[in-house]
Amino acid sequence: MEVDQNISTYVGSVDEHYLATLDDYLKGYFKPWNLNSIDISRKDAMWAYRSFSVKNSYGENLQPLDDSFFEDIYNRSNFRAFATVNEPAITLHALNIRAFPTDKPLLMDPSKAGEGFPFDYLQNSTIAANKPLLISHYSRDGEWVFVEASFAYGWVKSRDIVKIPKEYTQRYQKAKQMFFIKESIPVYDSFHNFLFRSKIGMMLPVIEEGEKSATLLTISNYKNSIALYNKSSIAREYLHEGILPFSAANIVKIFHEVAHVKYGWGGMYGDRDCSSTLRDFYAPFGIWLPRNSYAQSKIGRVISLKGLSKREKLQKITEEGIPFETLLYKRGHILLYVGIKDGKVIVFHNTWGIKTKKDQKEGRFIIGRPVFSTLEFGRGVKDYDEESSLLSHLQSMNIVTAY
Repeated sequence: MEVDQNISTYVGSVDEHYLATLDDYLKGYFKPWNLNSIDISRKDAMWAYRSFSVKNSYGENLQPLDDSFFEDIYNRSNFRAFATVNEPAITLHALNIRAFPTDKPLLMDPSKAGEGFPFDYLQNSTIAANKPLLISHYSRDGEWVFVEASFAYGWVKSRDIVKIPKEYTQRYQKAKQMFFIKESIPVYDSFHNFLFRSKIGMMLPVIEEGEKSATLLTISNYKNSIALYNKSSIAREYLHEGILPFSAANIVKIFHEVAHVKYGWGGMYGDRDCSSTLRDFYAPFGIWLPRNSYAQSKIGRVISLKGLSKREKLQKITEEGIPFETLLYKRGHILLYVGIKDGKVIVFHNTWGIKTKKDQKEGRFIIGRPVFSTLEFGRGVKDYDEESSLLSHLQSMNIVTAY
């Protein structure tokens, strides 16, 4: 079945309303600055150190990693100092959050379908510029710093963040905020020095408002990792005060901003994966979502689909799903339910590819971008693996706006 890829096709039934309050979103957004100590255990912070070893890990040359790689990582990580700093900080530009303090990739067996590039398992997430952080501790050499963000934790380069005095974080949070509703707008300081590019869901405090532009507070690095507070002028057409009403026009507007990128594992290369696409889509509407698909599937009212037949799953989604407010979850993947079209359940998701099987050997038909599809996505592709259909593997649905 050919599925219409135009978002306007699916938003006709959406009546304008608000999904959340600004206070709810601010609580999640500024969480790191309101913690006295990093709120995960050392064991949880070190999950990757237990998950990867010479037995299952490959490097950028597609050869197995050796003991020296892991010994160096363990020594550098300095987890004896875990949660000893506990100071607020902020990102200077868009950053990768890594599971180990290294830019080097860690791949699984590249000879297997769905492994190798681009699936670097050390890529935990990405975080936009001028986002709140809490510092846990520094690597032994000081090059990296372990941080907690509002939605993820891991290693970032120490030169890419600056500390913020606690009293300043309180003032920052109390200030009037404006959302960016346009992606990749260059942001400059008052001397027209480039700082960073905008990201959907980013908020900055308002210094002054004009008819055609607003002056916002931005933060850069002065010297010795000391924060420099700047005034940045941004056109009003790229900003919105507070959260957006959830309307057909606004859904289309934000959708076009988050869906123009390719598939990017863990947000690599400035792109998005399935969960970051949905996380950024909901942000301007005041819905704060966690980072990974499993955690997102637990937000709001959760309805189990386990043990149901395909027909029963479709019936449950049709009867209880709310278009654009319902997520569908299968292990490792999250989708947005957008409604019924020509009698079929239609979903939106950012996906790497479709599983295939020929002579009992798995393969992938690469998509690498966001798409609208049915839950039998891939049917008609040569050697399509019937057993891997989205519908077969759906485990739950959750209405993110139901609390």
